[in-house]
Formats: sequence, structure tokens, C-alpha cells
Amino acid sequence: MASEDDMEPSEFIRQLQDGGLFEGREELLDQLRMLAARGVHPLEALQMMRRAPPEEEQMEQVLPSFDIEGIARYIAEKECKKVVVMCGAGISTSAGIPDFRTPGTGLYDNLQRFNLPRAESIFEMNFFRHNPAAFYELAREMWPGNFSPTPAHYFLRLLHDKGILLRCYSQNIDSLERHAGLPADRLVAAHGNFDAAHVIDTEPEVEVDISELKAALDKGEDGWKRLRDEKGGLVKPKIVFFGEDLPDRFQQLFQSDLSSCDLLIVLGTSLVVQPFASLVGRAAKTAPRLLVNRDHAGRCEELTNGFRFHLEGKKNWRDAWYQGDCDTGCKALAEALGWREELQALIDSKGTAKVDRAPWCEFEPAQAEPSSL
Repeated sequence: MASEDDMEPSEFIRQLQDGGLFEGREELLDQLRMLAARGVHPLEALQMMRRAPPEEEQMEQVLPSFDIEGIARYIAEKECKKVVVMCGAGISTSAGIPDFRTPGTGLYDNLQRFNLPRAESIFEMNFFRHNPAAFYELAREMWPGNFSPTPAHYFLRLLHDKGILLRCYSQNIDSLERHAGLPADRLVAAHGNFDAAHVIDTEPEVEVDISELKAALDKGEDGWKRLRDEKGGLVKPKIVFFGEDLPDRFQQLFQSDLSSCDLLIVLGTSLVVQPFASLVGRAAKTAPRLLVNRDHAGRCEELTNGFRFHLEGKKNWRDAWYQGDCDTGCKALAEALGWREELQALIDSKGTAKVDRAPWCEFEPAQAEPSSL
């Protein structure tokens, strides 16, 4: 019988799954599959996860209080201009887009109608190559325009219009950040989205206008097959599937953005999928960090240099957690900043309302994209 070290990654994961290791921990299963697709054996990955993260060097307290009010006061008093936001599925659930795992309503539960070998297969390249119809149907249902931005999306727009947003890193593929009016240069779609399309398995990559793919999918199976024959291969939106590399834009920007940020806000993500989750620990050591989420996530026991909001005394010097949904949390922060009316105006006008820049940014030009890109 093969040892665990010699066992194929897929077989090793299957045995762990049969043993019940992933019950209630489905995000861990996703992460192991993603790492296995990149050549990291699940046994090695689990051993790395079991190691206690290194202790972060203790700093002087930077927040007046570890809550929304403390974050708002810090923004105003320190005149923040380089806010980085990380967001996940939680900012889109009020738009009607399901998250992945909520029992009964989550995306993976709803995918059962496609008779997949497992729910995750719909985002696996090999399955897509041989069975593209399921993903195409899902893509048609989730296509931008079928849903509207949420208050949390307009909060991102508010931060930009105020002149204080350096970048938004999103795990979401729904493109709602852009539909809320966030400029392309302020967004890093870490897992891709529907803004562009390409022919799979081509080198160099063959790009396809996203409107061509949309028109083909609207015509059903005959449409996407005709497009496949015309382009020489299956066409998919530039959404990152399991085993695919994250976009070049993510690799080019995250180190400089996180190391220079003066505040990190994390909205609606469980912070278990790497490398996205690691961004939390890469924030500048002097930058406060705010988590807005229904459940705690990314704590320092689980993530290298992760959140410390649950620690007492001087062990936490910069982290706050707002426990609740993203829309409510974003409205609360806007209220604390005195920006609630402007946020509501953006929501009511669907992004057409004019927003005044923050007083400390009033006479400054908008931040430019790094010249090296």
C-alpha cells in the first residue's frame, strides 16, 4: 500500500474527504485542490498549515479605539490617502448573488442541478475542456447586468471619489465594482471577472471581445459551439479556475500597494484561499486593519501576521472587527466619517451623484497608475 508521501494528490485528498476531514471545512478542501494543481502535495500543505505562524513584532497602539469609530477617527486625523480594500463574496450577497457555501442558498448547493461529479468541478479546467455547457449556463446567469451593485460596492466608489482609495483587491468575478463606477486602474480582480475573454490553451493567449462571448452564450449550445469552431478553441471569460495562475496585474501590484497602504479594510471574505488571504499580513506594519464580516476570519493563529482584534491588552495595536454584514458595516463607517449622505446619494443615483473629495485631498490630483505597468 502506498505511503501518504507517495500517494497521488487527488487520491490523498479523496481519502481525507472520505474520512470526514472537510466536514464544515470545505474552504480547506478548495485550498488543497488549488495548491495540488500548482504542484504542492496536500500532505506538505497540511504540514505547513499546522506550523504556528511566527509571532509579529509588537508595535505601539495606533488606533484610539478598536472599532468603527476608532477607524474613522484615524482616517480623518491621519489624513489617509492610500487605503487598500480586500473584498469577497460577502459584498455581493445582498445583490442576489449567492456566496459559495451557505447551506441551501450557496452557489455550490445550487450547482447540483448540473449533475457535476463535485460542485467545484465547474471551476476546473479539465472538466471545462470536456463539459463546458455547465459553466456556460452559470456564466450566462451571473453575467454583469443581471445584478446591481450593493451599498458596499458604492462605498468603494465613495472612497475613490473622496481621493483616498489606493486599490481594491476583489475575489469576486461579478464585475460589480466596475458597475458601481470604480475605475479600472483602482481595481485588481484577483480571481478574474467578466471584463475580458480568451481562448483557452493558446500560447500566446488569444483574446476575444467579451461581447462576442456574451452573444454566443445567449444563443445557447449552437452559439458557443460556433464560437469555439471560429476561434479554434473554447472561449471563457478571464475568470481564474482552479490550477490557473492569478492575473499578472495582481502579481505586479500587491507588494507595493500593501507595503505602502495607510489603512487596510477587509470586506466579506473568509480569508482561507491563498494567495489572496496572505495580503492581510503584508499590510504596512503601521497601518490599521478593519475586518467587516459576519464571522471572524484571518486571525493571527490561522494566518501569518493575521488579525489580532481578539487579543487583549497590548497584543493588539491596530486591528478592529465589525461583526455584521458588509452593507451595514460600510454604512456605519461612512456615518462615522460624516459621509453617510454622500454614500446614500451614490446608492440612490446608481453612481451618478457628485461626491466632494476629502478635505485633505481637495487640491491634489488623482493618484496615477504606476508607470511600470
